[in-house]
Amino acid sequence: MTLPSATPPHLTDRPTLVRHRARASAFFLHDLAIAEIQERLTEVNKVFTAPAVVSGFAKIWGAAFPGARVVADDDLLALEPGAHDLVIHGQSLHWAADPVGQLVQCRRALAPDGLMIAVMFGGQTLTELRAVLAEAETAETGGLSPRVLPMAEVRDLGGLLQRAGFALPVADVLSQRASYRDALALMHDLRAMGEGNALTARLRHPTGRGLFQRADRLYQQHFPADPGRIRATFDLIFLTGWAPADSQPKPLRPGSAVQRLADALGAAEQPLPDRPGRSG
Repeated sequence: MTLPSATPPHLTDRPTLVRHRARASAFFLHDLAIAEIQERLTEVNKVFTAPAVVSGFAKIWGAAFPGARVVADDDLLALEPGAHDLVIHGQSLHWAADPVGQLVQCRRALAPDGLMIAVMFGGQTLTELRAVLAEAETAETGGLSPRVLPMAEVRDLGGLLQRAGFALPVADVLSQRASYRDALALMHDLRAMGEGNALTARLRHPTGRGLFQRADRLYQQHFPADPGRIRATFDLIFLTGWAPADSQPKPLRPGSAVQRLADALGAAEQPLPDRPGRSG
């Protein structure tokens, strides 16, 4: 008899995430991400006439890109295939149950030579908070529980663009440092951002005050900022890719070069010395 395989639970508790976002009131990192994307679009030699925005913060991102079709970051995106020349995925991809699937759907929504720009938290985001919570919880309880969302590295995210079928993929990081009065102020701000703990495997009972007090002391010791404050890292990772099109530049076939590197550099070419046993 063959038993059916168990389906692993989603990383994200979606109803909880939606509730957190609905209560969000702090958007300074969204404002930074939006300004960065707007600046990057001015550097693209193309006029976009059919944009779309994917975000769990529809009001903020929709207002920043008037005229765009705005859809939620649901598992199945409400975008028509080939209907857009620009798709922006705004500050939501880090919570996706299937980030590759999200990127594939964005690519399918693009017309040939359409552009996708995504921005998300990743890299070293909240690395300080993660470290002190782990140390404090181990000391207080002898174990660990999921408290901070795992963050993807920029190199891995660049690979996701390739897997999703984008041409000319680029992944880069804009790193920001913020300072807070203490760890509790940071966690309060995360809730205000709509970025509170929405992990499916999180603890479902209240955490004792002693754990957070210990974490705050560790934070002050290991990650001080200005006198009496602590630092927090936020890495905004930008993913850029184009829907494939015949008009895009293609890499040359190996051996098809028509100019020597030495000529391009204006340098003299030096042949390798013969080695014993080397045949011509």
